[in-house]
Formats: sequence, C-alpha cells, structure tokens
Amino acid sequence: MTLTKNRLKEYRENAKLSQERLAEATGVTRQTIISIEGGRYVPSLELALKLSKTFKCKVEDLFGV
Repeated sequence: MTLTKNRLKEYRENAKLSQERLAEATGVTRQTIISIEGGRYVPSLELALKLSKTFKCKVEDLFGV
C-alpha cells in the first residue's frame, strides 16, 4: 500500500546517485530510502529537508506537499 506519492527516485536517478550513496549523504539506511521511494514511509521533516538540500530543490518539489 502506497502512503505518499513522491519524486525521490526520479531526483535520485537524475543525479546518478545510488540508494546507498543517498542514504550515506543523508544519514539514513538504504532501506529507509527504498521505503520512501516506494511510498511506504513518510520522512521526518528533518530528513525531508536534508533530501531537498541534497537535490537543491524545495521539499514541495520532492513530496508534492
């Protein structure tokens, strides 16, 4: 069951980052990145901000808030 729609995978692939590298860059596990991309996990505000900073975009662009 998908909880949230997001564009994280699209941004990650465009940046040519692996799930592992993105996890390392944001201080989470690869499993967390997989769960967010699959819409099964809603990131905390802190993690959402780290992800948006990593991709130099707005949180709204990643998560459609």
